[in-house]
Amino acid sequence: MGIPKETLTHAPELFAMALSRQPSKVEGIKERSQSLREPVATELLQDTPCFSEDGLQILKFHGSYQQDYRDHRQKGQAKDYQFMLRTRSPGGFIPPQLYLTLDSLADQYGNHTLRATTRQGFQIHGVLKRDLKTVIQAIITSMGSTLGACGDLNRNVMCPPAPYRRRPEYDLARHYAEQVANLLTPETGAYYEIWLDGEKSISAEAKSEGPLYGTYYLPRKFKIAVTVPGDNSVDLLSQDLGLVVLTNARGDLEGFNVYVGGGMGRTHGKEETFPRLADPLGFVPGPDIYDLVQSVVTTQRDYGDRTDRRRARMKYLVEDWGLERFKAEVERNLGRPLEAPRPLPEWRYLDFLGWHPQGDGKLFLGLPIANGRILDQEGCQLKTALRQIVSQYQLPLYLTPHQNLILAEVDPQDQAAIRALLRGAGVKETVDSLERLAMACPALPTCGLAITEAERVIPRILERLRGLMGTLSLGDEGLVVRVTGCPNGCARPYLAELALVGVGPDSYQVWLGASPAQTRLAQIYQERMDLEALETTLEPVLVYFRQARELEESFGDFCHRVGMDAISQFAAQYGLGQAVYASGACPGGRS
Repeated sequence: MGIPKETLTHAPELFAMALSRQPSKVEGIKERSQSLREPVATELLQDTPCFSEDGLQILKFHGSYQQDYRDHRQKGQAKDYQFMLRTRSPGGFIPPQLYLTLDSLADQYGNHTLRATTRQGFQIHGVLKRDLKTVIQAIITSMGSTLGACGDLNRNVMCPPAPYRRRPEYDLARHYAEQVANLLTPETGAYYEIWLDGEKSISAEAKSEGPLYGTYYLPRKFKIAVTVPGDNSVDLLSQDLGLVVLTNARGDLEGFNVYVGGGMGRTHGKEETFPRLADPLGFVPGPDIYDLVQSVVTTQRDYGDRTDRRRARMKYLVEDWGLERFKAEVERNLGRPLEAPRPLPEWRYLDFLGWHPQGDGKLFLGLPIANGRILDQEGCQLKTALRQIVSQYQLPLYLTPHQNLILAEVDPQDQAAIRALLRGAGVKETVDSLERLAMACPALPTCGLAITEAERVIPRILERLRGLMGTLSLGDEGLVVRVTGCPNGCARPYLAELALVGVGPDSYQVWLGASPAQTRLAQIYQERMDLEALETTLEPVLVYFRQARELEESFGDFCHRVGMDAISQFAAQYGLGQAVYASGACPGGRS
């Protein structure tokens, strides 16, 4: 197989590449898949616990990853194969019937937990191959879908989760997140043929095959978020494509500011891979937004790297070409020039936790969920409480980009009863700043890419960090802390003020200095830190921050201002004896 035929048709300059570089093997798997049908359809009928390499690659497009439970690995024994299923839920919307179905499926076929993702979907872990069809059927017939939740195509489209009513900009963000998701849904009937035996659900629309994705789909996954001016709850600059709704004084849609080229993933030891923030591309009037989206996706489809999957995301195309060349290609596809971006207010991180008026007489509750994991455990029966509340009051949910959830459409007369039910189950409505701002990826034992722990170790990390900050009289200082088990960036660590990125067993890179508003990348401070050295590594950094920070300066802004070299110098001298700084004199700070 050579470079995809439709790619060469749209991008003649890639003929030279075709002569010297062969596409990755995944391109061949997609070519042989019969529009995402095979070998999934055949292998699903086989009495085996897992799929072949070709099968698992195509299965991703249907919303599932094949995993093995790594805690159960033993030399000489077969792997304990399980499957993770992920929902496609634009804007994080989960109707009550879908939530109750997912809750039941997790108990009957999964590991008794649900997990809210950083892209506003739900994941069910621990499903066996023999139960995949039953679980996916149940999701589809309950107004849900897993189609396109994984694979080389557009993933779940994000938007601010706050269910405000009578705020036109938020209504528009939700509307266009849904419409863009529909626009970029895979155009194949394979999903319904395999999981519904060819029947089309009333909740989903199987499209005929068309030209947008073609045989080969995209070079890698593609991520989109829609938001409103100032609201960076979606980590807009981490997206391949970001759209900002702009309205006039009457609340009518004028158009969208467009951002391109963000992405978090990287590979240890491969300097050609790196996190990147999206660049402002321009402004497009409202009626042109769907053409614009297709033009950007088409540019990535035709020119994205199909030979090296580590550099196949659109951020590398924008970086390699430069923004102007990328913009020129988008405008060529669009057939008209883009306008200059409109001015925007400063971005702010918003999480919408706590009780809020919706604007229509009803309330919504933003509920903190540690690492997005919904389960029952000693002292906190969260899963049971949510099932009871959703069932009794028929409340829709919105998942947030930071792994929390929102209970919407609460009648004020039901507020007291819902609060009592949560309190009785041991569910906290509020948590301290460290936990509120923290995120971690699942990592071990289910993720095959994990090098070390993340979700299971972050509670202890926060506890130790909380204790250290208390000792240093930093109190309830809010820090954006993120922990990942590998460098791929699923919990968006490179946008954290303090990030631990797995580099080996119980070992992490330390990244510092991103903005609290998630508008600036962090930098590597330490290449490898053993977890047992957490306090000794971070104590001098926090002491330096305490002594040299400017008025109301955040930890991330401080680290960025003084730089990694100054922090390293302070830490080295601090290690020789704290008495050196008894006077309060600090390099780079006030004395």
